[in-house]
Amino acid sequence: MAMKKRVLLGMSGGVDSTVTAKLLQDRGYEVIGVYMKLHEKPDYHEENFKRVQYVADYLGIEVSMLDLSKEFEEAVYKPFIESYREGFTPNPCANCNRQIKFGKMVEYADQLGIDFIATGHYVRHDGQHILVAKDENKDQSYFLFDIDKSLIPRLIFPLGEWKKEDVKAYASQIEALQSFATQKESSEICFVETTYVDILKKHMDVDMPGEVLDLEGNVIGHHKGYMHYTIGKRRGFFVKGAHEPHYVKEIRPENNQIVVATQDKLLAHRIKIERTNLIDDRRDFSCDVKIRYRTKRIPCHVTVDKNNQAVIELQEPVYGVAVGQAAVFYEGEKLLGGGWIIGSE
Repeated sequence: MAMKKRVLLGMSGGVDSTVTAKLLQDRGYEVIGVYMKLHEKPDYHEENFKRVQYVADYLGIEVSMLDLSKEFEEAVYKPFIESYREGFTPNPCANCNRQIKFGKMVEYADQLGIDFIATGHYVRHDGQHILVAKDENKDQSYFLFDIDKSLIPRLIFPLGEWKKEDVKAYASQIEALQSFATQKESSEICFVETTYVDILKKHMDVDMPGEVLDLEGNVIGHHKGYMHYTIGKRRGFFVKGAHEPHYVKEIRPENNQIVVATQDKLLAHRIKIERTNLIDDRRDFSCDVKIRYRTKRIPCHVTVDKNNQAVIELQEPVYGVAVGQAAVFYEGEKLLGGGWIIGSE
């Protein structure tokens, strides 16, 4: 009798990874579950792991808890705090996918001698490229732009062909899994319960009133502390005598100042990125780019230099380009890669 192929599945206790476990087992894989403990939120992991263990018992699979809290703190949490301190807007999920989920988890699979790695991400792949999910509203390819391309043939994403409502419906039809179909969705950033500002308050004073400047450097108002603002934000600060909305164009942490302007002044035609990660070794190409997870794609031309920095020439200008966010490239359904934004004009 042929040996079953073994797959290491990242399990969170949510409906997506639970249904993924069942689908993999139905496909004939020997599933080994791993729950990754990434932070120290009280009672959070006990509750989640209880659900993971329940699913493991129901399916008759092995599951273990992998404590990666120190690695997560160094690779994801501290850079998240420092980005806001420096006036940038971080993207911790893309960072976590590279360093932790498709970094440390893969190392763990290697230690166990397991070839395949699976998650409940809504993406697909063709063996060489990550592809967008069938459910465009849930597609998570944007957050996978920075993973090591050599891993792609080892990855399995069973939910890439599914719609979220169908995943819930599937769970609700299995008596033992019905409770997973109705549980609350987890927050986008796992360690942020309310807003990012509440996290920053644990590490620094965020409420430091400061000056609001116009593009010429004139003081035109006041704000409650620069860490409350990200590029493109239009509320929470005061501009005297303003007749039209003003938006944050620049953050100057060294002086606790923000620069604001009317929306037309926030348009960017060109974006610069660093640490460019491309699935194909292209250097000069045309494609589409997304500058935030929930923004539409914009046609563009990309030129990459020998230091893996790139210039993105946009075919139409975009608002709200923020240093620290990711610019992610697509060609049709194909994820081409991307890089980290360092400036725009």
